Amino acid sequence: MLKIQEKLTNPFFAMLSTPATAMGFALSIQISALSWILSTKYHMDIDQIGIVWAAGPLAGIIAQPIVGAISDKVWFWGGRRRPFILIGGLLAALMLLSLPNIDIIGQFLGQGGATLGIAVIIALTLDLSINVSFNPTRSIIADVTPPGDNRTKGYTWMQTISGSFGVMAYAIGALLSNYFLIYFGVVLVLAFTLIPPFFIDEPKILDNGDEDETTEERESDKGTSFSLREISRGILPLWGFLLYGIYVIAARLTGFDAENNIIELMCLALIVLLGGYTLMRSLRAEKDNIEFQKVLLANAFTWWGIQTMFIYMFAYAKSVVLGFSPGTQLTELQNNDIGRIIAISFLILNFVGAIFPTIVLEPVARKIGRVRTHMISIATMALSYLAILFFARDRYVLYILMAFAGIGWASTISLPFAIMSERVKQSKMGLYMGIFNLSIVLPQLVASFKMGEMINAATDKSIIFVICTVTLSISAILWWFVREKHKKEFDMPVILAE
Repeated sequence: MLKIQEKLTNPFFAMLSTPATAMGFALSIQISALSWILSTKYHMDIDQIGIVWAAGPLAGIIAQPIVGAISDKVWFWGGRRRPFILIGGLLAALMLLSLPNIDIIGQFLGQGGATLGIAVIIALTLDLSINVSFNPTRSIIADVTPPGDNRTKGYTWMQTISGSFGVMAYAIGALLSNYFLIYFGVVLVLAFTLIPPFFIDEPKILDNGDEDETTEERESDKGTSFSLREISRGILPLWGFLLYGIYVIAARLTGFDAENNIIELMCLALIVLLGGYTLMRSLRAEKDNIEFQKVLLANAFTWWGIQTMFIYMFAYAKSVVLGFSPGTQLTELQNNDIGRIIAISFLILNFVGAIFPTIVLEPVARKIGRVRTHMISIATMALSYLAILFFARDRYVLYILMAFAGIGWASTISLPFAIMSERVKQSKMGLYMGIFNLSIVLPQLVASFKMGEMINAATDKSIIFVICTVTLSISAILWWFVREKHKKEFDMPVILAE
């Protein structure tokens, strides 16, 4: 074991963050360039772009819990998480390389006209590879850090390093081009996923200490790595999102359309009922499994709003900021201007997201708690979206308000991981990190399909930030109900490999 790991020094936290940084960089490229390149180079409509984006959540729903559960139990290539980081990083680099070459790939396969189908396959594989790696890159932080302040430090460092490179990604896209960004990202992803994992010693034994778990839960640990019953019980508040995902996928494949959107209304009612049921259960007693479910519910509404902004920002920039009407054929110069607005907006968002975790969020969380800090950050993001809705009619006002929204973004990709990791068993961290990821990918299905339909049908594309404001406001309220883990419960040893 390296001395920097044994002493948990800052250089170790920086190195520990690099695999997650690689996946974050790949995700930044996807966010910055995917919608833009599909719209400008391949001339896809908004609803078609939503379909491409929906491929990713489908991969995440399947891959995250399975990969997480397997990585909890296996050990090869000298690690538990290492093999999945290596495989996922290699796949992600290859799919990034494919993004600007969809038409060439189609011609090579003899499918020159099937751009949408090939784009879906590439997006699916890219997001699958990111999902394969993201879970282990986050789980390994919990594996090698003790609960409490050091774990919070691990995740805030992760966001600081990842966010800094995210800033670089959007700066490259704004100052050079999205094409240069993609090819640069291929090299970076390979370097950050294929080298650092070999210098991180993973524990062979993971702590399974949970004094409150039932006999049934202890027995389940001795059997299979996971069960559908355990997953379905864990994601109780997300059943409405999952039902919607199943329905919308089946409807797209079969052409079925429920009259008056009755199934969609049923899904919404299920979200409300199960959310209320989860909150009511938590009033009786504080249990880790219920608190974990509350975190899932609150985080789902966070990502509903954030994903809507990420996917459809190009439509807002085109229609509201630049004033072009829907369907207007733009010149290459005008398309590049839209791409520049998106890149600078996300650059600013990620710049704040990079500097806030260690400089502001970590010290504030020590004083008032992680949950309260995150709740305030999400409320700030909701207010920023509201201000964009009313005032962002030119690019410079948009840039300023995106900086304030960055406070919520900084918290979203750092603190929730520390909060949830202390509500689950260490021996099943990979599985529950995968289940936690469902609170990110299932809302993306809603953003990709239903929100895409609403935005495509709306004359005023400001509706994008109406949706964002409402969902982030609900999220902030739900985070208010999440209990803070008492500090005395953090004082437990971490088991490291000899």
